[in-house]
Amino acid sequence: MVNQLLVSLVNSVLGSGKPTARNNYAYTCPLCNHHKPKLEVNLTENKEGKNPWHCWACDSRGTTLYNLFKQIKVDSSKFTELSSLVINSKSIKETHISEEIKLPLEYISLHEANSNDLMARHASNYLKNRNISKYDILKYNIGYCKEGLYKNMIIMPTYDINGKLNYFSARSFEKDPYVKYRNPSISRDIIPNEHFINWNVPIILCEGLFDAMAIKRNAIPLLGKNIQSSLMKKIVTSVVDKIYIILDKDAIKQALKFCEKLMTECKEVHLIQMDGKDPSEIGFENVLKYLHTSKPLTFHNLMELKLEL
Repeated sequence: MVNQLLVSLVNSVLGSGKPTARNNYAYTCPLCNHHKPKLEVNLTENKEGKNPWHCWACDSRGTTLYNLFKQIKVDSSKFTELSSLVINSKSIKETHISEEIKLPLEYISLHEANSNDLMARHASNYLKNRNISKYDILKYNIGYCKEGLYKNMIIMPTYDINGKLNYFSARSFEKDPYVKYRNPSISRDIIPNEHFINWNVPIILCEGLFDAMAIKRNAIPLLGKNIQSSLMKKIVTSVVDKIYIILDKDAIKQALKFCEKLMTECKEVHLIQMDGKDPSEIGFENVLKYLHTSKPLTFHNLMELKLEL
């Protein structure tokens, strides 16, 4: 669901928008004034925490609503209102998660699946090829769907500190899927798998759930490349003094920003770079080697890495 307060704000700037696909809204572009609504604005965050917009007529584009508002020179009061909706509320939080998230109705636990079920065997083989063990399937309550919106997909739930479902990710186990990932339309401003986390010892931040499963110990998946506000607040206020950050090579800029933020909070930060490979690719033992040989990041090192970009 889209935050209707944000929709109202954008409508007040661009005029009445027309809902299109995937929470996009179409508007008349104020930059080229094409007679048709060619400006599409995404009013929910993507995986990078951005709100992309693009005019199909003049090809103007950007990744944030701030950038859009700046280009069309809106009144300063609109920026203030946008700040309260996007920065403090972590962009478009869908109506405060008023509805409780639930696993798909078609969800079947792989641990309890019938061994004669062909789809269950396909799902199990896919996980086996990803080095996910039967123990992992039980530990993380991994399931699958044979029908519905998540048909032929692995379902990977995450739970909060009290063991209550707070999100799930779905990944197709087909060879050449039309849709590889499909996630619920609900805010990701959570702490995934917090019921497994010991906040008194070092934590490891990684990108996806498969990565966290490969790392095994005190690993928190970001469900993308951003540290959401709830997780950042928890880390900063916790007694955890050592943090390992393992993100893909294409997320190095964001990783460095997180490192700098945490270092200014007097945390010892280790940035793990694995030559373009993921933890789920190289496995637990190899990940441990990287962790054990890593050195704390210094502000001098941080500056050098920034200059290399």
